[in-house]
Amino acid sequence: MTNRLADTLSPYLRAHADNPVEWYPWGPEAFAEAQRRDVPLLISIGYSTCHWCHVMARESFADPHTAALINRDFVAIKVDREEHPDVDGAYMAAASAFTQNLGWPLTVFTTPRGRTFYAGTYWPPEARQPLPAFRDVLAAVNEAWTLRRVQAEESADAVTDALARAGAAVPSDLPDAAALAGAAEAIAAREDRQFGGFGGAPKFPVATTLGLLQTPMVRREAPDAAAAADRALAAMSASDLRDADGGFFRYATQRDWTVPHYERMLTDNAQLLLVALDAGDESTARGTADFLVGTLRREGGGFGAAQDSESWIDGQRSEGGYYLRPVTERAGLEPPAVDGKVITGWNGLAIGALARAGSRLGEPTWVAEAEDAAAYVLRVNRDTAGALVRASLDGVASQAVATAADVALLADGLFSLAAATGDPRWAVEGRDLLDVVLSGIQGDPLLAEHGIAAAPDQTDGDLPSDAAAVAAASLTAWRLGAGDRYREAAAARVREHAGSAIGQPFAHGSLLRVAAGLVDAPRQVVVVTEAPQGALASAARRADADVVAIVTPEQAGAFADAGFELFEGKGSAGEQAFDCRSFVCRLPVSDPAELPLAR
Repeated sequence: MTNRLADTLSPYLRAHADNPVEWYPWGPEAFAEAQRRDVPLLISIGYSTCHWCHVMARESFADPHTAALINRDFVAIKVDREEHPDVDGAYMAAASAFTQNLGWPLTVFTTPRGRTFYAGTYWPPEARQPLPAFRDVLAAVNEAWTLRRVQAEESADAVTDALARAGAAVPSDLPDAAALAGAAEAIAAREDRQFGGFGGAPKFPVATTLGLLQTPMVRREAPDAAAAADRALAAMSASDLRDADGGFFRYATQRDWTVPHYERMLTDNAQLLLVALDAGDESTARGTADFLVGTLRREGGGFGAAQDSESWIDGQRSEGGYYLRPVTERAGLEPPAVDGKVITGWNGLAIGALARAGSRLGEPTWVAEAEDAAAYVLRVNRDTAGALVRASLDGVASQAVATAADVALLADGLFSLAAATGDPRWAVEGRDLLDVVLSGIQGDPLLAEHGIAAAPDQTDGDLPSDAAAVAAASLTAWRLGAGDRYREAAAARVREHAGSAIGQPFAHGSLLRVAAGLVDAPRQVVVVTEAPQGALASAARRADADVVAIVTPEQAGAFADAGFELFEGKGSAGEQAFDCRSFVCRLPVSDPAELPLAR
């Protein structure tokens, strides 16, 4: 049999199209059917490169007997968390009321209105202490719904209401340098001094946290904490977490960075490319950029979401077996599949990282790849009304709405692309997108229809939170000269979450990075030249600055005409470099030796 998933956009959902489970994709049809039958929803959330999602699919969802129980007692929904992050976030938050062992696959049981009354993650087909068998869980949930329905509905409403109340933030003042230094030192106190990184096993790259520790303010005010970021990158780069082709795996299951979880995510690698660039680790930066371009790039532009941990070797599915072979032996093997979803915000991260790295390291092909990806996303990832959507696959746009982080991360990437290319059109496009998100973006419409709140916290996961992404893009827009209202937009979002961020700095690295950028006066270097590969431009690219823009006189004028005040009055200059601090520029210089590299 074939269920309703065969024609969906998600590779993860398509992989379940032949399950005997009568899956529905996320949408109103499933809710209507659950209400018609008056049975609970079983919502299963995962993604295509998730190893344990594959395992549970083989053990339970492909099993006719288990599927029969699901089909009899539930309406089953399969959700790709990468396509519907709002849905994943909402149900992950609800699941935290029932289990501390959160992760994927996420298995949630809800009322016909979508309100959670029980949840867990992976359950095996047979009981394995401390885990019960999945079929026993199904039976127990059905019994609870049938015999104790009032209690189940009261529990679901209580969880929903509690999460809605938890979403209310309490604004506070902007953190000052001392508070931010203290937050950085609190993060550094968790450093694993023996193996590098933070905490024990499993151990994640935590690129958002490393980015905070690398800010000029932290390097100045808390140098020991900043050094922890450099040590973490060095340890990861030299470990099994990094494949021979330069790409980083998702995480290590052991404290010493061994035995990786072998999936490779666009989010991790794009952010770690910038971490390596800011650490001055050119070798790691080049390897990571080569992985992005050589493995994750899709035909026509855009970058796929991830590369799988599993592949076929000698007729068997092997988790990690491909990566354990020397590179010279891989040529004869089929590589692990790449999830080809071109996710809007994730591509924004890659666009910004490749643009910055390509400019800094003298690799124009990386900048060109970033331009191709930007053009692809802006053209393809649109709905019929022209609004950005969450993702596309093979040139077909998803129906899933873009999140605030999607739009903001893409806008921020376009700002970096504008600086790297000197083309103001990218900055104008980025500003337009940022204005859309600042005016407010609605979340998943089905969640809103049923009164299900989005995840209440604004902590970083494997990428910046919505609030942090919007704040970061606003800060970049201000630094480019788009106007003081963007600085205030960044500050407003930092104020809204500053109390939580200072109290839990490890989980709010992205937001605190913006806070550090608001404390320090920005350094902006603009070179006006007809020779973008000349000595003066090359010197500027090595400067420690928040903005480095290499433009022709015509481009400087176009930036100024488009409303970016940083470029005002610079279009008529000959070859000159302007070194500015908070938009106040020193006398321009023409000799590369006269342009300071340090702040």
